[in-house]
Amino acid sequence: MKKNIININNIEWTQSDHGDFSHERKSLTQAVTCEKLGASIYRLAPGKKAFPYHYHYANEETVFILEGSGTMRLNNAVIAIKKDDYIAMPTGTEHAHQIINTSEKPLIFLCFSTMIHPDVTEYPDSKKIGVTTGSAPGSDPKNYSLKVFLKKSDAVDYFLDEK
Repeated sequence: MKKNIININNIEWTQSDHGDFSHERKSLTQAVTCEKLGASIYRLAPGKKAFPYHYHYANEETVFILEGSGTMRLNNAVIAIKKDDYIAMPTGTEHAHQIINTSEKPLIFLCFSTMIHPDVTEYPDSKKIGVTTGSAPGSDPKNYSLKVFLKKSDAVDYFLDEK
């Protein structure tokens, strides 16, 4: 049952590991009653990236660095980040972002996001788009009615196969 108050020490870390993209996460969102505001704590090992470089069309994100240091790739600029930095990532191309732990110690941050759905996420490096409906990105995956990632080059004409 979701609650209004939780203690982060009662939430287990979950692991996501895809090569250089690797993090541990405590989803505060999935444990509390909020539906339009998401929050998670992330822990990145040295040399790891939280996610691929991306931006959202519907959801804004912010990050507060709790511990450690690293770099933030923001609109193709590489910016040093450290404990007590607060970073805003509104929607749109000019706010594409990626967090990388370039230090020798864990990088721990609190990430907040709006929980708007549907959402489209674009990945400039890999030229992909992601579409999420039924539930916002970062929420419980069992609530998605659609979650798909496509190469932008695979786009088809609006009337393809229509009769």
